[in-house]
Amino acid sequence: MAKKKAVAAPEMEATPQVEMQAPPVKAAPIKQPAAPKTPEWEIKDRVYYLISRKRPIIVTVPSKHSSKRSLLWFDKELGYQRELRYASNQPSPFVDEQEGAVTLAHIIFRDGTLTVPAHQVALQKLLSLYHPLKGSLYEEFNPEQNAEVEVDNIELELDAMNIAHDMDIDEIEAIMRVEVGSKVREMSSRELKRDVLIFARNNPKTFLSLASDENVYIRSMGILAVEQGLMELGDDQRTFMWKSTGRKVMTVPFGEQPYSALAAYFKTDEGVEVYQSIEKRLK
Repeated sequence: MAKKKAVAAPEMEATPQVEMQAPPVKAAPIKQPAAPKTPEWEIKDRVYYLISRKRPIIVTVPSKHSSKRSLLWFDKELGYQRELRYASNQPSPFVDEQEGAVTLAHIIFRDGTLTVPAHQVALQKLLSLYHPLKGSLYEEFNPEQNAEVEVDNIELELDAMNIAHDMDIDEIEAIMRVEVGSKVREMSSRELKRDVLIFARNNPKTFLSLASDENVYIRSMGILAVEQGLMELGDDQRTFMWKSTGRKVMTVPFGEQPYSALAAYFKTDEGVEVYQSIEKRLK
């Protein structure tokens, strides 16, 4: 048999490989922080009051810049001081923004207050935002802020009175002796209790300061020692001495309150013995 000739398979052309590229990724846009919004000026009537306890019938506040009374406001954005002036016919309190003829006007507090109606925006902005005497001569009445301050004061009074209510009579006597001196000797326990509660209500900060002062009882003991005639304080308010012998106990450092200095002395190694001796004699 004749052999069949093998037929070579046709060569396949190599398919060129195409390199696949990922589509370009677009960078996410960077969000710029929003510029802070300038608070809008609230159109309303405003009341201003003098800070001083003295309330003269009439107080005139400077309304324009002069060599005697500076009325300038430093503008941080522009980088320089701007002159202020109250003109009743201008929409701005800044001189460089006023145009044409100006009608100058006075700023007058009567009986300690000044009410500025809503349509006088320029005067309100001058007093509320730019006037250099705001905070030192007068303030704007703010009901919400005033209520917050009043709440803080009431809470402080309550804290002080609660602490005073829970004190024992020895602590009360020590605080009241520091506060009113030798009158304590003539007061009953109920009178002391009453007076310490009144003191805590009327002067809560001072009371809390004394109540938390660890030296109050020690200082009270020094005052009592002088009251009972165990010691005496010289006329110069600089020397404590034993009453019976005239021997010096200590010298008060210059500029210090005598009984505060004595309390500090009682806490020294030498003063502890003196304090213990006084405490025994007063029992």
